[in-house]
Amino acid sequence: MTKPSIASEQIIPPGKPWSAVLKHRQRLRIIDIEGEQGVDFLCYAAANPEERYHAANTLKKSKTLLLSKGHALYSDVARPLMTIVDDTCGFHDTIGGCCSAPSNEMLYGVKNMPGCRENFLHELAKYGLGRRDIVANLNFFCNVPVHEHNRLDPLTFAKSPSKPGNYIELRADMDVVAIISNCPQVNNPCNSGVPKPIKVIVFDA
Repeated sequence: MTKPSIASEQIIPPGKPWSAVLKHRQRLRIIDIEGEQGVDFLCYAAANPEERYHAANTLKKSKTLLLSKGHALYSDVARPLMTIVDDTCGFHDTIGGCCSAPSNEMLYGVKNMPGCRENFLHELAKYGLGRRDIVANLNFFCNVPVHEHNRLDPLTFAKSPSKPGNYIELRADMDVVAIISNCPQVNNPCNSGVPKPIKVIVFDA
C-alpha cells in the first residue's frame, strides 16, 4: 500500500490557533506530542460555510457522547463533513464547548484571560466568518465525565487521558475549512495546568 504524501506539517505552539482548507479525501492528523493537551475543533463546508459541524446531528447518528474511529462529523443539513479514520486516544469531548474570556470569568473568576473562542474568531476572520459562525465544538483529547443523575463535575473537564504521541486522524468527506485552537486553558484540568504544543499533519488524498 502506497504511503500517503504529506501536504503540510506544522507544530502549533501552546494556546495558538491553526486553520486550513482541506480538499476532499485529504486527511488531517492531530498529534498530542507530550500528552494531556486539549484541542478544540470546528469545521465548515468550504463551498458554503453556512453548512457547518452540528453536534446534535453527529451525536444522534453516532449514538454516543464519545466519538472515535468510524464516526462521522455531520453538518446542520445532515451531511458528513469529516470522518474519524484513526484514533489512538479514545476520549474526545462533544459537550463541553470552548473556553473564552467571558466563560473564564464566569466559571473561575479570572478576568482578561482569552481562550479558544478568541482563537476561533481570529481564524474565522480569514474566511469572512465571525461570532455568528461559532457553534458547539469538539474537544479532542478531552474528558467531560457525566455521572449518575446526569451530574457534571464542578470544573466540568477532568484531566486529559491522552498519552504522549496519541493522535486522531480525520478524512475530509468534502472540501472543508478546518479550524483548531490548541487550548490555552489553565483553570481546569483539561491540559493538566500546562498547555503544550501539538503537531498537525495534512496528508494528500
